[in-house]
Amino acid sequence: MSEQAASSQTADLRIDAGWIIPVEPAGSVLAGHSLLVKDGRIAALLPNAEADNWRCRERVALPGHVLIPGLVNLHTHAAMTLLRGYADDLPLMDWLNQHIWPAEQRHACHDFVRDGTLLACLEMLSGGITCFNDMYFFAEAAVAAATQAGMRIAAGLILVDFPTSYAADPDGYLQKGLALRDAWLDNPLVSFCLAPHAPYTVGDRSLEKIMTYAEQLDLPVHIHLHETLDELSHSREQYGVRPLARLKALGLLSPGLIAVHGVHLNDLEMGWLASHGCHVAHCPASNLKLGSGFAPVAKLLAEGVNVGIGTDGAASNNRLDVLGEMRLAALLAKGVSGDPAALPAAQALEMATLAGARALGLEQEIGSLVAGKQADIVAINLANPGSLPCYDPLSDLVYSVGREQVSHVWVGGQMRVENGLCLTLDSLEILRAAGRWKGIISRANP
Repeated sequence: MSEQAASSQTADLRIDAGWIIPVEPAGSVLAGHSLLVKDGRIAALLPNAEADNWRCRERVALPGHVLIPGLVNLHTHAAMTLLRGYADDLPLMDWLNQHIWPAEQRHACHDFVRDGTLLACLEMLSGGITCFNDMYFFAEAAVAAATQAGMRIAAGLILVDFPTSYAADPDGYLQKGLALRDAWLDNPLVSFCLAPHAPYTVGDRSLEKIMTYAEQLDLPVHIHLHETLDELSHSREQYGVRPLARLKALGLLSPGLIAVHGVHLNDLEMGWLASHGCHVAHCPASNLKLGSGFAPVAKLLAEGVNVGIGTDGAASNNRLDVLGEMRLAALLAKGVSGDPAALPAAQALEMATLAGARALGLEQEIGSLVAGKQADIVAINLANPGSLPCYDPLSDLVYSVGREQVSHVWVGGQMRVENGLCLTLDSLEILRAAGRWKGIISRANP
């Protein structure tokens, strides 16, 4: 018997799976092992025979499944599920200026965000996502929806320099966001990011305030950056420099910066991100759908930049599917670099889990299946025609698996999805609400 097993002989939950991929150490795959959970945290990963020495209140046997850490969606706009498919096949700025922003001005409100985020949570949880980094208006409604679902949310305290139905000016956005943070500060499922939307919607004065609050409160800064060539051109015309150089001059490059997209980065800029310890949220499907381009992921990783995976919003993707994004990211990295060894399966899985947790400052709590961390666990059924024969479960997971194979999800040791059914949300009511919003939006925008 190991010292670890001998030190504690009781657990709340034992999960026996065909394989466990803990992410740490990188590339490891454990066969014939059990994962033990106590008080919401991972107590041990042990060979089955050693786990037999533990007394467990509940035992779940999943012999054809692989266990992985809960997936982390490093960038999304959850409430925009209600705009899924609303204005497809358009360039980014046309899509935003002519369609998305006008629709949001008409419809975005507390109820819109609550219902849209509940729909997003139902989709994400069912696909193995246990934590998401959100950026949207009425963040209090998103936080309430996520905690109702039993998911982790990093709520973005959004800021733009123009008035919306949410706030009239930059100070109003900040005041509302910081009050929300104070109200939810002690909830273990909730963390926060400062979320200036983008360099083209936020001026220097507002960015300087963001930097001050980020330093005082130790909050990450979550911002769209270098997504399109238009963004770069606009920045050069208005400020005389590219957006990242502008942020660097303002002092915003730091280990707290999460740069979303990072499609158009030159070698100098990638070096800046690396030397300042910044992070990139890679959203491959959204970049492709909006024609934004191909993020230089292999180069970023080679520079030592931490890169996580995001879905972006359902209005520009149109799926909140981190498993799908993980596969796409791996394939694109190979195609763009011309190197089939670029972004191997183990690294892709790390991007979808631990790298996202690291960007949010949550790597000590989530992102890998390690004793002492929160028991955020996903079980995926590999006994599936699309996954067999299984020579390498890690390779299978990245290149073959679909989110419909997610069978069980635990957050903090509590089961949220069982046999594909979400236990925390009323699926029928959420779908009815989505239908009501479709009617409202369609009538307003025939």
